[in-house]
Amino acid sequence: MSEAIEETKTWPELGIGLYEKLTGHGAEISYEFENMDVYVPSSTSANAEHAHWKLNGTLKISTRDGATN
Repeated sequence: MSEAIEETKTWPELGIGLYEKLTGHGAEISYEFENMDVYVPSSTSANAEHAHWKLNGTLKISTRDGATN
């Protein structure tokens, strides 16, 4: 049987999905950036406005659930 795949449409949905996949697995994702320019859209619309972010350093995302303390 094929499983229906839901498409992420918002930034909060992306964050929630990432958290749910990582929680309880002791996971950590680490990204290093050097003079990286990112234009973050305000929505998924073709006419969305974009915020300009400059990244230089390390971003770490880690999760832990209460049961694994």
